[in-house]
Amino acid sequence: MKVAVVGTGYVGLVAGTCFSDTGNEVVCVDIDENKINLLKQGHIPIYEPGLEEMIKRNVREERLAFSTDIKEAVKSSQIIFIAVGTPPDEDGSADLKYVLAVARDIGKSMNGFKVIVDKSTVPVGTADLVKAEIEKHTKHEFAVVSNPEFLKEGAAIADFMKPDRVVIGTSNEEAADIMRNLYSPFVRTGKPIIVMDEKSAELTKYAANSLLATKISFMNEIANLCDKVGANVDMVRKGIGSDSRIGPYFIFPGTGYGGSCFPKDVKAIIKTASDNGIKLNVLQAVEDVNDRQKTILFDKINSYFNGNIKGKTFAIWGLAFKPKTDDMREAPAIEIINKLIDAGAKIKAHDPEAINEAKRVFNNKHGQNLKLYDKRYDALENADALVIMTEWNEFREPDFYLIKESLNNSVIFDGRNIYDPNRMAKYGIDYFSIGRPKKA
Repeated sequence: MKVAVVGTGYVGLVAGTCFSDTGNEVVCVDIDENKINLLKQGHIPIYEPGLEEMIKRNVREERLAFSTDIKEAVKSSQIIFIAVGTPPDEDGSADLKYVLAVARDIGKSMNGFKVIVDKSTVPVGTADLVKAEIEKHTKHEFAVVSNPEFLKEGAAIADFMKPDRVVIGTSNEEAADIMRNLYSPFVRTGKPIIVMDEKSAELTKYAANSLLATKISFMNEIANLCDKVGANVDMVRKGIGSDSRIGPYFIFPGTGYGGSCFPKDVKAIIKTASDNGIKLNVLQAVEDVNDRQKTILFDKINSYFNGNIKGKTFAIWGLAFKPKTDDMREAPAIEIINKLIDAGAKIKAHDPEAINEAKRVFNNKHGQNLKLYDKRYDALENADALVIMTEWNEFREPDFYLIKESLNNSVIFDGRNIYDPNRMAKYGIDYFSIGRPKKA
């Protein structure tokens, strides 16, 4: 099949590359000429394991191309995916201006029947808006499909190539058949392709992410209760996770969720409900809990130093919102760094992939109070404590003797519970985690 993907961000680039890897002819389109030129030169704008190799292979085999010419891409393609950003407005609603701008360009460029697919995360009713916008500019027949993505950053290739399910929202049987054929190589093991109406498909994405966010916030509240009563959240987690109705996933406590999906999608579904006269009390609580959880370590740090943080230096390991990505959107590390610096501290931070992104995010906002390091141990020298904010694998088995020698105080504040409290006690390290006693 001939496929166009408009938008070369995280979703569009992964989707276009994976479609090309199953033999389709794919062109990825973006209005950012510099970005397209870099992609043509083999420079990948995001960090995602396995993506660079897959892009280069499919470009070499002439199945994948990059362009700024949306008109030509639409004319030459049977299926056009809209994969542009839907950033949140101040009220939490998804901003659809980019989606509708692409819809307008598609309508102006059509030369026959097309299947236009909303791949961006969009609120309920967007398919109708896209259809109405395209109809303003063409007399050609077309179908609008909602096809939400369910990709985890750091595992996006595997998620796309071997999905748990594919959701296709359309009332057009021809479009449904075309989409089934497009996705058939990815579900050969029997995973379902679920065809439903457009609005149900749109809501499915928000409902899925909101439920996962709920599990995270619930477990964080249980961890905070464990801290107060002296229980061990690891034991509680194992006790409830073994129940097949609950399962072991997304019940690891920490410093809150971040990234491009959970925060935005929870806000968006709350706003959609509000617009329809419904208050989603559970999800409002989920969001409130998450906001508080992002700074839970600050309270532990402040208490340890008896409220005297001014003049202290803290080493931060981990800036991305999760491992295997350089994405810092809504990352808890941003909140803890801002609070520590506001309290008069200095920060020495390291992340395996997010250093350049951190430079962009902070943009020298904190001046000499924030220094970024390419090597993890360099950030420790003369720091008063180590703070873990992202559970990168390379942080799990460090040289604890070197950590003790480098720090002014042998203390670690672990926001991701990656170390064993008993082991830390044997090393003589003062160790504070989320929802666990200092010695289990």
